[in-house]
Amino acid sequence: MNPMLNIAIRAVRKAGNIVAKGFERLDEIQTSEKSANDYVTNIDKASEAAIIEIIRKSYPDHTIIGEESGALEGKEGDVQWVIDPLDGTTNFVKGLPHFSISIAVRVKGRTEVGVVYDPIRNELFTAVRGEGAKLNEYRLRLEGRNELTGAILATGFPFKVKRYIPIHLNMITALIEECADFRRTGSAALDLCYVAAGRVDGYFEMGVKPWDCAAGDLIVREAGGIVTDFIGGHSYLTSGHIVAGAPRITKQILNKLQPCLSDEFKG
Repeated sequence: MNPMLNIAIRAVRKAGNIVAKGFERLDEIQTSEKSANDYVTNIDKASEAAIIEIIRKSYPDHTIIGEESGALEGKEGDVQWVIDPLDGTTNFVKGLPHFSISIAVRVKGRTEVGVVYDPIRNELFTAVRGEGAKLNEYRLRLEGRNELTGAILATGFPFKVKRYIPIHLNMITALIEECADFRRTGSAALDLCYVAAGRVDGYFEMGVKPWDCAAGDLIVREAGGIVTDFIGGHSYLTSGHIVAGAPRITKQILNKLQPCLSDEFKG
């Protein structure tokens, strides 16, 4: 097994235990608002601390970029661990059992390892660049629908950036002419993994953060899918605007989305 994959799996499982135990005692959760509609709990922080501790024991010189801690620079700046200790915090706080822990390892700007763990379902999604993607021990191969007609698409509303809302609603209007339905689950990392597993046929969202999608991005691509920004490029980790799916359906989603875009999204 890839040694960094092994450490990432160990870290998400340790964090998953913390999150799952916290979920059993929601009345004891301490919640604060980082910004409008953006929450953090003591469990997010405890999960991130556990992940950082495990990474630091094996790779003390690597850089770690965490949602709660920010960038912890290491001597080896070319290697970055991008972590989301609890993707789906709002679901967690509300008692909705759909959230995940996400870790991506990027080397010289390229994602080499991606791990997303759902501690409630005990589902571990993993990928290593060039070696494919797995759900637990089963190989993932994206063999879902190739046509937008009848497709189920996952998305997330841009509630943190209100000015995006009209554009997003226009996108939904354009897509609903052909697709069958939408899913809005509250965890971008799991949305991407569900694309890889064929549970949804495609995914699009505006304004996601790198820690939300870096691991899921690799998992989709290693399962045979495509991940792009809204103009078919590769800026999604910086722009936060992302589309994923099988190659043919991704192209059809882009064709529907692009007429809705303002100049801001066209590069």
